[in-house]
Amino acid sequence: MKRHAALQQLSREHHPALKLARLARFAADSAHALAIAEAAEKIVAAFREELEPHFQCEENGLLPALAAAGAGELVARTLAEHAELRDLNRRLAEPDGELLARFATLLNDHVRFEERELFETAQQLLYPEH
Repeated sequence: MKRHAALQQLSREHHPALKLARLARFAADSAHALAIAEAAEKIVAAFREELEPHFQCEENGLLPALAAAGAGELVARTLAEHAELRDLNRRLAEPDGELLARFATLLNDHVRFEERELFETAQQLLYPEH
């Protein structure tokens, strides 16, 4: 799907997030303590450098605009998922396979939701000329 210019960078940032989810899934599925610890370390760093800035951009720009345009349910889901991902990231200081698996699933599903629902709705409501 061709994205409106206002959404293109956010959409591009989803690819590394999906790779991060995949890393978490492989490590969790391996059940090896070292793989889990290494993946958790990479995730914590990527969260700080990539995911948190991405969340902030959405929360400070896109989501308020969508809420004002009547997409409150989508905004609420996005914020709830951001909060859970932040909590999981915080808990990765003491990683385990189950925690990593939950992070992997939620991050993957969250990116898919944003691409398929949130951004589609944003294009319809905020950029109808696109």
